[in-house]
Amino acid sequence: MSKLLNPRLLSLVLVVLGATGVALGGAMGSSGWEPWWQALPDPVSWQIFWDIRLPRSLGAWVGGALLGLAGALAQGLFRNPLADPYLLGSASGASLGVAIYLSLFGGSTLTSGWWVRLGLTGAAFMGAVLAVVLTLMLARGVQQTLRLLLAGVIVGVVLGAITSFLNLWRPEVWQGMQGFMLGSTGFVGWSACILMCAVLGLCALLALLMARVLDALTLGENTALSLGVPLAPARMLLVALIALATGTAVAQIGLIGFVGLAAPHLVRAMVRATHVWSLLLSTLAGGLLLLLADLLARGLIAPQEMPVGVLTAVLGGGYLLLRMSRMDATGGRA
Repeated sequence: MSKLLNPRLLSLVLVVLGATGVALGGAMGSSGWEPWWQALPDPVSWQIFWDIRLPRSLGAWVGGALLGLAGALAQGLFRNPLADPYLLGSASGASLGVAIYLSLFGGSTLTSGWWVRLGLTGAAFMGAVLAVVLTLMLARGVQQTLRLLLAGVIVGVVLGAITSFLNLWRPEVWQGMQGFMLGSTGFVGWSACILMCAVLGLCALLALLMARVLDALTLGENTALSLGVPLAPARMLLVALIALATGTAVAQIGLIGFVGLAAPHLVRAMVRATHVWSLLLSTLAGGLLLLLADLLARGLIAPQEMPVGVLTAVLGGGYLLLRMSRMDATGGRA
């Protein structure tokens, strides 16, 4: 695909499509379409729209935006188009946190203790953050990008194996984890939306400030050093942003794959831009991708729902396969 689109035009299109998708999501229910103005006269219908449909749709967009931003940061940091937000072990850590919580307490609200009060969301977030910390410890800091990448892979495999052992040891854990593993936006409320919006605003601001560092890293680490880039602090901040964005999204919507991987690829297929625009557009594209998958998950077999993680895998994987076929046809140029 020729990279002819203007970044400003593409960002405007993504914003309009995202707003349209949120409006459509607010009007989509199990019984069909119901625009918000038709729900005004009925207090019950308005409550369903305001407390369930609207925060779910907005949460799907914000969660996808966090994953898209984290994916763009990961690909820029590691200079690898196959890097995704879960590369540092955050996904496996979140899964292990949820598995430990369910195996100990079974989600019971009658058990006392700070860990129980933390809930599944807190357990997933803590597991994701602790997995990234373990990756940093194993990599002995952020001085070597390749060592950090390998450490993330190792941590992901080991924590995934522990999670599988817990599932075998306590079969009831797997039943409780299915929704988390497949990803779901159905339980996102206003509190989760506000939290994700706050984290997205902070991460996006810091990421845009780090855009020049990512531009310098594309020229190589030696060149970046010669340009005066403090590599160790820059890497640490980038890793922290990836962990915060990914951990927040995973804690609220579960493990949803391919969004963070596919969104930056989609942007690069349409524009050629510096990391300032790449980060912004990847954020908007990630939000739109997950929102589109959520709408399809709710509408394809209504009134039942498909797991949104299944659709993101199909959509994201299908798009990447299409990109690969075009690269093969053009001799490596998509």
